[in-house]
Amino acid sequence: MLFTRSKIFIACTLVAGLGLTACSKPNSEDKQAPLTASAPATGEASNLSERNAQQRLITTLQDGLKKANINAKITSVKPTEVPSLYWVSFEGMSSVYATADGKYIIQGDVIRLGDKTLHNVSEGLQSEVTKKELAKLQTKDLIVYKAKGKTKHVVYVFTDASCPYCHKLHEQMDEINSKGIEVRYIAWPRGEQFIPAMESVWCSENRQEAFNQAIAGAQLPAATCKTPVRDMYQMGLNIGVNGTPAIYTTEGVYLGGYMEPSELDTRLNK
Repeated sequence: MLFTRSKIFIACTLVAGLGLTACSKPNSEDKQAPLTASAPATGEASNLSERNAQQRLITTLQDGLKKANINAKITSVKPTEVPSLYWVSFEGMSSVYATADGKYIIQGDVIRLGDKTLHNVSEGLQSEVTKKELAKLQTKDLIVYKAKGKTKHVVYVFTDASCPYCHKLHEQMDEINSKGIEVRYIAWPRGEQFIPAMESVWCSENRQEAFNQAIAGAQLPAATCKTPVRDMYQMGLNIGVNGTPAIYTTEGVYLGGYMEPSELDTRLNK
């Protein structure tokens, strides 16, 4: 069975994004009492004991990362429905799971079994983070393709003028808009070499026309203004974008990469 963007991690998965090369080994001589997650699955710290546990976890993780020469600032720690497993968010990095003792970091999806359909625990946690990030964006900084007629849905798309599947999605924009879907483009150049082209698009007086020219292979004038392209790229990294196009709802739910307009409409109307 294929899981979209999902992997089941049985023990400990390396955090490549944080530069870790191996999982920490349990220290049999460590006498510190393990931290426990006693809060409900909502992630709210329900009592002083839980808040203290979270603070100890933050301290342990920060110390471990510092020893590994990783400069990462933890912004929040939330209990999950999985016993002794926390969801940890960083400033400028993707969120990860951490065990309650702070010895292991796990990157990837956690899947709950037991129902007729598989439940991705990670989706709800990540969508909360993504929703907050998307809410910070202003439409004046995006390329917006308004819906035709009544707006039924709004989606955010991380895109790059050099991406073939971004081209394909862009070619179907009229059909997407005709289904009542407003599309908001966020710049996400797939590499340093593609940043100048996207900055030129964002610096243009008519971004829609400039983007059309860029995907057609035209050489645009060099950017002469300050653009949000690099900030958008960093935001994408923060929420786990690893390719384009990457389509999200306003609720922060990741819908997937390229899809036909009819499939996109179906996904949004579920």
